[in-house]
Amino acid sequence: MSTPYPFTAIVGQDDLRLGLLLNAVSPAVGGVLVRGEKGTAKSTAVRALAALMPEVPVVSGCRFSCDPSAPDPACPDGPHEAGPGVSRPARTVELPVGASEDRLVGALDIERALSEGVKAFEPGLLADAHRGILYVDEVNLLHDHLVDLLLDAAAMGASYVEREGVSVRHAARFLLVGTMNPEEGELRPQLLDRFGLTVEVAASRDTDQRVEVVRRRLAYDDDPEGFAARWAREETALRERIAAARVLLPRVVLGDGVLRQIAATCAAFEVDGMRADIVMARTATALAAWAGREEVTAEDVRQAALLALPHRRRRNPFDAPGLDEEKLDDTLSEAEGDSDDGDGDDDGPGGGGGGGGVPPQSGGPDAPDREAGTGDDTPADAPAGGDGSGSGSGSEQRPAPAGGAEQAPVGASEPFRAKMLSVPGLGEGAAGRRSRARTEHGRTTGARRPEGALTKLHLAATVQAAAPHQRARGRSGRGLVVRRDDLRQATREGREGNLVLFVVDASGSMAARQRMGAVKGAVLSLLLDAYQRRDKVGLVTFRGKEAEVALPPTSSVDAAAARLESLPTGGRTPLAAGLLKAHDVLRVERMRDPSRRPLLVVVTDGRATGGPDPVALAARAGRLHAAEGTASVVVDCETGVVRLGLAAQLARELGGGAVTLHELRADSIAGLVKDVTAAGRAA
Repeated sequence: MSTPYPFTAIVGQDDLRLGLLLNAVSPAVGGVLVRGEKGTAKSTAVRALAALMPEVPVVSGCRFSCDPSAPDPACPDGPHEAGPGVSRPARTVELPVGASEDRLVGALDIERALSEGVKAFEPGLLADAHRGILYVDEVNLLHDHLVDLLLDAAAMGASYVEREGVSVRHAARFLLVGTMNPEEGELRPQLLDRFGLTVEVAASRDTDQRVEVVRRRLAYDDDPEGFAARWAREETALRERIAAARVLLPRVVLGDGVLRQIAATCAAFEVDGMRADIVMARTATALAAWAGREEVTAEDVRQAALLALPHRRRRNPFDAPGLDEEKLDDTLSEAEGDSDDGDGDDDGPGGGGGGGGVPPQSGGPDAPDREAGTGDDTPADAPAGGDGSGSGSGSEQRPAPAGGAEQAPVGASEPFRAKMLSVPGLGEGAAGRRSRARTEHGRTTGARRPEGALTKLHLAATVQAAAPHQRARGRSGRGLVVRRDDLRQATREGREGNLVLFVVDASGSMAARQRMGAVKGAVLSLLLDAYQRRDKVGLVTFRGKEAEVALPPTSSVDAAAARLESLPTGGRTPLAAGLLKAHDVLRVERMRDPSRRPLLVVVTDGRATGGPDPVALAARAGRLHAAEGTASVVVDCETGVVRLGLAAQLARELGGGAVTLHELRADSIAGLVKDVTAAGRAA
């Protein structure tokens, strides 16, 4: 086995190291989600944590890591008698993004279960991770059905495998650690809430620190064992400190005044449910134990809030995670003033070492100083929106004539719940929540012979296939004689995620009517709908003389929202160029992922200017999409008493339907056909 990179040799990344160490001190904190750009030691730190964890006593020979002092009475390898057991190192089990359901929860031999009545069970990764660490790299890319299984195991502390009435249950309590790059898409809210803490990581901009990172990494790559030996003393010291903090943890006092601060903080930031309060209390207790104290201070509460609340206060996927520290300080001060408990009177930036939460940075005299305040260096370049887009609202009140000069970006109006648009027919794409598809999960619609390993047995079809051959096979007992050829795979129908490609008119004709704010609000609403339905999204815009791909197809819906918010307007309306650019994007995506079906959403008033006969050219570009069977819908942005109906005409050329901005709302009176008409069907 390869030698892991020493935890104490990691340079900087104080929040990341602290979040992991607090979970090592108190696994009840509930794990940690590490968000940040690639190449920031996320995976390295997680893998290094296992070497610091105390050894785990297990029942000898048990594949499910039962505790010898209290063995699981329902263990598939049991029953076990209480005894001394054996000790082994804590495990870090990695869950690959593309893992199958059987690999995660384990596999049951259905053929033996039917013919012999034997529960022949092969444990999965959840069994391996019991009483250890379950690590999911790129957790935001995990398939929905695996997320559901993780949620069940995390909530119940057990994993259940059930196949046609035959079930196996085993304990599955683990420390869940996930890493992700937000640019590749966000995490489902249910799974996000299951992580006790979250930390944001970024590469240091300090030259000396970057040099030290490269120096240590090259030294490790040249001689992993020798490098680890040079850090052995620091690793031992940190391991002993974790053990001492675990011993101290039960004696730490969480006073009523501190509890009031925790409750006031969670209420002030309007987090959902009570899990945040509990996690903050456990985190503050772990911080005190880590600092060697038996009493929780106000600074511990403050640090706990910075770790436990940012990912819980997001109201929608386009909100950047974070916490207003000035508001946090005011809330803590008010709660402390309202309390009769004076435990935190001496706390403050200069008292008691600030809570002692930050782990020491080990290193020699040549090592650079620890980077302080990593979270404060995040650039404040989030797109303006809502009530903060003052310049945007000003630009809306200065309409420009069609074909005028470029104007400043217009802020989006308030998003709304949009009606669902779906692709007709039955697909076979990635699991999602938009269009009908053949999937591994969903309602059973039939049976077929399995092409590979059997995953979902259709019991009735299997019995029907085996029944005529029982006499020929010499059946003598009660059991059914089942052969491999008798097994039938259940075919199921569920929902798939699609590629939703937005083609947005950003020309002067849109801005002149002060409609761009409403248009952006509508597209933002559709983006929110795409996030909830697990789609990939792309954004093509056209104005002036050409079209451009503002955002290539991606799972990061919030990236699309940011590009949309900063979209300038003005110039002519090259509608044909936008449709042709969309055709190029879809052609490439069909080669990359042929099973993911596209949905083209064109947001325009249908006008086309520039060049000879631009309307006819746009019609020919529309028929190009129709010829390839691309499902499409035109969001008609035309307003006013006199309407030209150009958007509806474009929809007919695309072979799709048209819907107004008002009809796009889920609560509108006007009806909207859910299945967008495909090519060749009259509007």
